[in-house]
Amino acid sequence: MQNKTDRLVIGIDPGLASTGWGIVLAAGNRLTHLGHGVIETSSKLDHQTRLVRIYESLVEVLDAWKPQEAGMETLYFAKNVTSALSVAEARGVVTLALGLRGLPLGEYSPNEIKQAVSGSGRSEKKIVQESVRLLLGLSSVPSPDHAADALAAAITRIHTVPLRY
Repeated sequence: MQNKTDRLVIGIDPGLASTGWGIVLAAGNRLTHLGHGVIETSSKLDHQTRLVRIYESLVEVLDAWKPQEAGMETLYFAKNVTSALSVAEARGVVTLALGLRGLPLGEYSPNEIKQAVSGSGRSEKKIVQESVRLLLGLSSVPSPDHAADALAAAITRIHTVPLRY
C-alpha cells in the first residue's frame, strides 16, 4: 500500500466444500484486484477436519496478504437445513480467524451485495459477476464463482464503510 488512506480488504464467501476469498485494494476511488482463490475441502474428510482445513488455509491467506478489514455474505436460510448448518459452521471458523487478527468484519445480505456491486439488489448472478469484472478492470469474470462472490463482498465492504483514518 502506498498511502495511509489506502484500504486492503478481503472478501469471503464461506462454504464447507468451497470457501472463496478475494483481495481488493481501494486507493482513492480506484479498486485494484490483487488476488483471489478458493479453499476446498473434500467430502471424504470428516467434518471436523474440513473445518480445521478452512481455518488453517484462511490463516495462511490472511498472513500472506495482511488485509485491514473484511466483508462476508450473511447466511440466508435455505430449504436444505443440513447445507445451511454446514455454511454456518464455515462462517464461524472464518469469523474466528478474522476476529483473532482483530479485523473488522462487515456482513452483508445477498441483496446488499448485489446493490453495492451492480446497482440493483435484484441482479442475477451473471450481472453481479460482470459488474465485479468491470469494477476491478479485469479481462474476464473471476473464476470460480465462490472467488467472484468473495470479491463482490470485498467491494461491498469498500462501498458501504467509509474510510476511518
